[in-house]
Amino acid sequence: MKNYVVARNYAEALIESARRADAVERFGDLLDALAGAVAATPQVKAVLMSPRVHKALKQDVLAKALKGIAPEPFVRFLAAIVQRGRQGLLTEMSEAYQVLADINFNRAHASVTTAHAMDDALAKQITERLSKLVGKTVLAHYRTDPDIVGGVVIRVGDRVLDGSIRRRIQLLRARMLNPGGAGA
Repeated sequence: MKNYVVARNYAEALIESARRADAVERFGDLLDALAGAVAATPQVKAVLMSPRVHKALKQDVLAKALKGIAPEPFVRFLAAIVQRGRQGLLTEMSEAYQVLADINFNRAHASVTTAHAMDDALAKQITERLSKLVGKTVLAHYRTDPDIVGGVVIRVGDRVLDGSIRRRIQLLRARMLNPGGAGA
């Protein structure tokens, strides 16, 4: 829990800096890419996490690697992270930043599961309807699951809209096995 709070605090500081630079998306992409690169590259992770490597050298390595790629406020933010020994929280900071960016842009993520792959036109239509329903710009993440048989299952936050054939079969089965029950 403590790491989450610390990561969120750093993410809040970065998003404020990004707003001033009018680069909220850009900073988020950079932070996500950096966190991913550190996690995926053991040599980079070893250098950034090693207490034997001086903080100034770590800051210099990051500044040189990002020269011409990242804006100066972003590089200064990374230098502050290294100075305080918080580079181990880059992944958590990136996750917290993305949540804050979604709030900033009034976005919501939706998981849309169908039995079969759908065409782009239908996917766009579903995304538009979800945006109207939720009152936010919906970023839909589509996947297929043949086990739902047909229909669609949508999850937005903690809300689940289950219009799958599998669910209808389960309800019908429950009614048939318990004809006088509450499900009838």
